[in-house]
Amino acid sequence: MKKKTHKGLTKRVKVTGSGKVKSHPSMAGHLLSGKRPKRRRRLRGWKLVEGAKALEMKKLLQV
Repeated sequence: MKKKTHKGLTKRVKVTGSGKVKSHPSMAGHLLSGKRPKRRRRLRGWKLVEGAKALEMKKLLQV
């Protein structure tokens, strides 16, 4: 049987040209008024996923 990519993950992460995985950090969706501005700035944008999580994501994405 053919392997399939994990469609939910493809909508949440990006794979760079060099094969690194980027995603949005957690804890940045709501309840932001209670967080300090410095923390809110750090939670903005895409961040690199490292270690075992990145390997697991690549496996699910068939990269």
